[in-house]
Amino acid sequence: MSKYSEISNYLESQVDFKPEIAIILGSGLGRLADFVEDAKIVSYKSIHEKFPEFPVSTAPGHKGNFIFGKINGKNVIMMQGRFHYYEGYSMEQVTFPVRIFAKLGVNTLIVTNAAGGVNLNYDAGDIMIIKDHIRLSPNPLIGKNLDEFGVRFPDMTVVYDKGLRTLAHDIADEMGIKVSEGVYMNLTGPSYETFSEVKMFRIMGADAVGMSTVPEVIVARHCGIRVFGMSVITNKATSEDGELLDEQDVLVHADQAATKVMAIVNELIRRM
Repeated sequence: MSKYSEISNYLESQVDFKPEIAIILGSGLGRLADFVEDAKIVSYKSIHEKFPEFPVSTAPGHKGNFIFGKINGKNVIMMQGRFHYYEGYSMEQVTFPVRIFAKLGVNTLIVTNAAGGVNLNYDAGDIMIIKDHIRLSPNPLIGKNLDEFGVRFPDMTVVYDKGLRTLAHDIADEMGIKVSEGVYMNLTGPSYETFSEVKMFRIMGADAVGMSTVPEVIVARHCGIRVFGMSVITNKATSEDGELLDEQDVLVHADQAATKVMAIVNELIRRM
């Protein structure tokens, strides 16, 4: 627990308020940080220099900053870039910031990501509110339980807060923004999925697939933090004769949808 306390104390020394809401920005969504007022930036690199156990972002489209500030009058901490298992980090490192959020007093986590469309009705640029997830990566709670954060066997029956999901739908309707609600499947990556794998995921009940989010969400729920999640669909479901996937295409489609995502998130925070 000492490393979580030391880093949370360091971050508290950099700002003069306690964040109540944490936001994790996925691939291509980093410019959403421009919406934060009175922003104070603390780079992951600067934390890593003082505390080597804290990771740094290496994935494309992940700038690697904590941004403290306000959105609609609420104190927030935003991650401009996250950590992934495929980068070679352990699940403890991938989810390290979430336990820092808990130490800082965060009560709500908003997660965003770029995801591939498994549901055949999804198109690139669509926005999906996450109603549930399927985990096909190691569970981040494996190992000694940290009783200070939560119980040994946390319930995951309803992971994504129903009230926030309903509110987000209402906001999107008012704004004329098309959204769907679906199941996000988490894989380790970094390779994209084969045609046959996507068919299997569709049969299993997945609507979108990606390489992040679920480990952070599990740890957040273990810590008693409520969760709301959104995916930007960056490509249609894979077909046998489909176009090859490219990481730059993922970033472009995520960037195109970023304004709509942040409009929903801004209003969601205002109404919390």
